[in-house]
Amino acid sequence: MGLDLTLFMADWEQLGAIPVENRIEALGDMAWPWELDDACHLRYGRARGWLWPPDPGSAWCAEYDFFTTTGSYRPHACAGAAWADIRLLVDLSVREAMDAFLEGLIWDVDPAEDRGLTGGGGFFPPAADRRHPRVLLVCPPEAASHKAHAWKQVQPRLEELRGPFAAECESWAGRPDTFEDFTALLREWGDVTTETARRGWGLVGLP
Repeated sequence: MGLDLTLFMADWEQLGAIPVENRIEALGDMAWPWELDDACHLRYGRARGWLWPPDPGSAWCAEYDFFTTTGSYRPHACAGAAWADIRLLVDLSVREAMDAFLEGLIWDVDPAEDRGLTGGGGFFPPAADRRHPRVLLVCPPEAASHKAHAWKQVQPRLEELRGPFAAECESWAGRPDTFEDFTALLREWGDVTTETARRGWGLVGLP
């Protein structure tokens, strides 16, 4: 997988006011000028966490730079594959909450129904439109709120995943290297969805 993941938290109302065919470009335009601005050289030094544009008038979205990855989509895909491997081995209540948390972010119960492939139900151009890159994930505000709630249920029970992870994923290619790597990435997604839900915003992942 040679894809990168550029993750945005966005005010859905303001993003929705942009014509649908221009929304991906608008998010991309928000990201690249930050790297070229003298006030934002921290990004070249691998600044992490939420990166806000220097113009307060453009603060309707922010990019999230993961602490536990280098920007590649691969660690997220590996974590999603790990969950697919172990989910039937965990307690039902944990499984249901984790499914609700991860589905549409880094795991899909049915990959054929991946919302990124359809532009998030029409909020973005479909992947078949070659003028636009495929959207990797679309998480509207209502979904972000549900995921933040699911994360609250899952977070205190992450240790219950250790045994299933050791049995099904440890030392397997295409899976996180360690249980600690796996849960560190889950915790970042938990932080991301919690902050997004707090603002009443949504998430968009671009390659």
